[in-house]
Amino acid sequence: MGKLFLVSTPIGNLEDISYRAIRTLKEVDMVAAEDTRRTGILLKKFDIKKPMISYHKFNEKKQVEKIITHLQEGNEVALVSDAGTPAISDPGYILVEKVIAEGFEVSAIPGPCAFISALAMSGLDTTSFTFFGFMPKQKGRKNEFIKEMLEHNKTSVFYQSPHDFSDTLEQIYKLQPNKKIVVVREITKVFEERKDGTAEELLAYFCNGIKGEITMLLPKAEKKKPKLEEGAVMVKELVDDGRFLKEACKEVALNTGLSQRDLYQHYIKK
Repeated sequence: MGKLFLVSTPIGNLEDISYRAIRTLKEVDMVAAEDTRRTGILLKKFDIKKPMISYHKFNEKKQVEKIITHLQEGNEVALVSDAGTPAISDPGYILVEKVIAEGFEVSAIPGPCAFISALAMSGLDTTSFTFFGFMPKQKGRKNEFIKEMLEHNKTSVFYQSPHDFSDTLEQIYKLQPNKKIVVVREITKVFEERKDGTAEELLAYFCNGIKGEITMLLPKAEKKKPKLEEGAVMVKELVDDGRFLKEACKEVALNTGLSQRDLYQHYIKK
């Protein structure tokens, strides 16, 4: 029975390809590639000779049916993107959805992924994060996108194009000038670089422009403590619900970061 393999390929350094990825590419019957010329270079490097079919965002829906036909004929197909993990900010989702719906098996051959590597080396909280993909190009959507990330309660990770980089920093500076930003570019390549700072500091550092593949990261938004008056309202709600005053103050203090003593004193003076 046919099977689809999602094969992760290097994002820069060819030495990052796994033995399993090489073996899989050698054993499958066909390779579906985002760019057959680029994948052809990779296959040649490891002496792999396989028929290829083009599979990119502009022909995705059309090529899905061709690949399904190959699977129905009992063939094994490997899907690869230009670099990194297929279906992660690259074509693949539509194919995987269809393959599963048709009852065929899908297997992932793990490997390089730019945003995961950037997150690991960012120094930001990795226990809870959100990957937003590529920054929108339309100005209105981009502004909303940035606002959402600045207020997000998890580490935010997104891809950024070089020509739009300075504008993104300027937008962040207008909204939160003191916000820490981490920039990681050209991961695994010769000019790999990690730099952090405020928007103003990064604009000065990259004043001559920036090149390469860029991943940007923002730390989760800091929780804002409610005002003491707001905390007292929460205490009252718990007391009205039958809780002892001391117990109510303790719970609100734990949830808000306010002082239990201040909450108690404020409440009894009302």
